[in-house]
Amino acid sequence: MSAAGRALAIALLALAGTALADDIKPGSAFLSPQMQRQQEDEARNPGWLWVEQGEELFDRRDGTTPTCLSCHADPRQSLRGAAARYPQVDAASGKLINLEGRIEQCRVDRQKQPAFGYESQELLGLTAYVASLSKGVPLSVSAEGAAKPFYEAGKAFYQRRQGQLNLACKQCHDGLVGQKLRGDTISYGISTGYPAYRLEWNGLGSLHRRLRACSLGVRATQFDYGSDDYLALELYLAVRAKGLALEAPGLRR
Repeated sequence: MSAAGRALAIALLALAGTALADDIKPGSAFLSPQMQRQQEDEARNPGWLWVEQGEELFDRRDGTTPTCLSCHADPRQSLRGAAARYPQVDAASGKLINLEGRIEQCRVDRQKQPAFGYESQELLGLTAYVASLSKGVPLSVSAEGAAKPFYEAGKAFYQRRQGQLNLACKQCHDGLVGQKLRGDTISYGISTGYPAYRLEWNGLGSLHRRLRACSLGVRATQFDYGSDDYLALELYLAVRAKGLALEAPGLRR
């Protein structure tokens, strides 16, 4: 094949879209065997430090307010599978919320306490703990009914070229899966491991922190944590990963 032919083949591959993503795998499938073992070992995965902190917060009382455990007794049973259903549309407000958003809603509305805030250690800990209770549960996020407009918005975001580099999410996470980018292996962009401990962060971070990093990487607008844009994209990614097991807290490079 000529050089021009190879260049055209690469361009077509990058634009192939979901047709190349029939066998979508989680992010852990692109880790080295050593890191895969470390992720599954609670004693060696640093993300479990946040899980332990979250478990303590779950039963911590602030003044006279009820604790999380007051409503969610025996969380290993009562909350098993809950994280696998987020993001979802909140029935009362009609807004799309993710797991962090639900925790913050409970914090403000039921406990009458100020919100922790995205990327706070408290919210990361509680999110990691609740997510860990569903570890191994397949994602079952809905894109139907009230969720459909949000799903379509997330899909459009995923397919839209953005930033100074004029790149769309799908060009890397559909067309270039398995190839190297700055020493990292390009995955399908599946979010089953979040919140995740990333070596480059030297700490635990939310999916929205990762999305903001991707936006920065293509020199595009970085939306706020919890923004409608990132929530819609999170929904699309979760539906795309339907049937894959939750891995949080994940371990990433």
